Amino acid sequence: MSILASLVKAYERMDNAPARGFSAERIGFVISLNDDGTPVNVTDLRDDQGRKKIARLMQVPQPPKRTSAIAPNFLWDKTSYSLGITAGEGKRVSEEHAAFTNHHLQVLKNEDDAGLKALCLFLRSWTPDRFSNLGWPEDMKDQNVVFALERDRRRNIFIHDRVASKAAWAAQLSNNNKAEAVCLVAGKRSVIARLHPAIKGVWGAQSSGASIVSFNLDAFASYGHEQGDNAPISEQAAFAYTTALNTFLQGKKNRIQIGDTTTVFWADASSVELEAEAEGIFAAWLCDVDERREAKKIAAILEQVRRGQPLKEFAPGLEEGVRFHVLGLAPNASRLSIRFWLEDDFGTIEKNFLRFVSDMRIEPSSRDPAPALWKYLAETAVLGKRENVPPNLAGEWMRAILSGTPYPLTLLSTVLMRLRADKNVSALRVGILKSLLIRNLGKEAPVSLDPENSNKGYLLGRLFATYEHAQFAAALGSRINATIKDKFYGAASAQPRRVFALLEKGSANHLSKLGKKKPGYRVVLERAIAAIMASMAPADDPFPASLSAEEQALFGLGYYHQRNEFFKPKKNESTTEEDAA
Repeated sequence: MSILASLVKAYERMDNAPARGFSAERIGFVISLNDDGTPVNVTDLRDDQGRKKIARLMQVPQPPKRTSAIAPNFLWDKTSYSLGITAGEGKRVSEEHAAFTNHHLQVLKNEDDAGLKALCLFLRSWTPDRFSNLGWPEDMKDQNVVFALERDRRRNIFIHDRVASKAAWAAQLSNNNKAEAVCLVAGKRSVIARLHPAIKGVWGAQSSGASIVSFNLDAFASYGHEQGDNAPISEQAAFAYTTALNTFLQGKKNRIQIGDTTTVFWADASSVELEAEAEGIFAAWLCDVDERREAKKIAAILEQVRRGQPLKEFAPGLEEGVRFHVLGLAPNASRLSIRFWLEDDFGTIEKNFLRFVSDMRIEPSSRDPAPALWKYLAETAVLGKRENVPPNLAGEWMRAILSGTPYPLTLLSTVLMRLRADKNVSALRVGILKSLLIRNLGKEAPVSLDPENSNKGYLLGRLFATYEHAQFAAALGSRINATIKDKFYGAASAQPRRVFALLEKGSANHLSKLGKKKPGYRVVLERAIAAIMASMAPADDPFPASLSAEEQALFGLGYYHQRNEFFKPKKNESTTEEDAA
């Protein structure tokens, strides 16, 4: 099923979705009017959320798609249109307010409804200078406002909710001579949407909204068609898919941010309960979830999934009875780019995700038993900041994880670059290297220390960790300002011949100093170095001039395994080797 068809189907299943011609918009204030159009007061509808006030979501007549032209909304708008007031320069605020006033006076001239008549009377008498005279709050400027009769305000009945208002809006929607064609989504002949409603909430896109389907230049048109005629989609289908997508983007339940990719997801199942379970589990896989706030059933399922149990053993309905959709969006000027689109059975997606978890498994593991995907992505970014994740990497990697395909090759080069730059050989980074070796290169990569592994990169990583530990154990301890890892990891992992001879000489000094304090432990380290060197081939030239990207990945893996082996508690010992050193 196509993206648009899937979104239309999702809209049809929504319980509280806006009706056709309406959309959920952020409304900051309501202006209450007397029947004669005189303003009574304004009410702040915004909710306090920390230091910020967030405007309330409200279903209002759907706004037109604004580009550079002046286009007023119906029965609501921001203050530059509705009141002729703005906090900025407002170079064309008078034209915007005039358009709002003239449009309503023309459309509502024959209406007898008390609310609509009051609005017309208000617009006829309103002048922008009255804003300050009435003492209305400054932070009302540039907020979206709606109107209500004072006698209806306490019951939260707004003018746009009145029966006559909805009838007037429906008349506007149908009072157009528009071309008809076969809708590419529904497959039926219908009135075609020339412009599709704006999609809002995609990170980095224009705040006024962007489009997935858009034709606004001659280069994009064909056979003389203009705008939406190039890809005929009915007004109903255009409204349905944009409403569903905006609903997902405005909430927190069905959207997550992975790098620069805004990801929305939704389930299609036989019951609302199954859909909620699937969506909750998927969100927990990819981002941090406070299980104390989640439903007990979802928390229990998560725990079983983390243990590697397949869904069919404890939730067969999720594996076989749920169709799942994942859509990745990224900004592209006034349009949106589709980074990835995935539609499959939830059980298939679960198996692919479990494969990802298995490939990432490393010993010793990180403190978090099930790290969210964003934590892995942070390991690819400068200073670990999400905004520094390389462009496109997040979307490409997530698509590969969910579809079970090879990871993007840029992932390997990015992680190796970060290791050389900051020398932080963490469990998450080593897990990424291990999974790349397995999935992309078809190599065997050990979960924990493998003394039998003869790969030169792996052996050199182990040797480098042993030299570092000898430096630490030589009674230098916390007094070391910079270890050999801090100074030489980048060169050692890429061009071993340049630095390993120097490291070998340095280790002899460290072992000599260690022998004066702990001769037994000196022997242990000397034997460890000898065992690694004995596995090198050729023996007369153990340090190659350079290592390939694959060998550099194994270098990091060998270093991590060997370094943590030294600090691993031994049997019948209560202290670690670090304490003993």
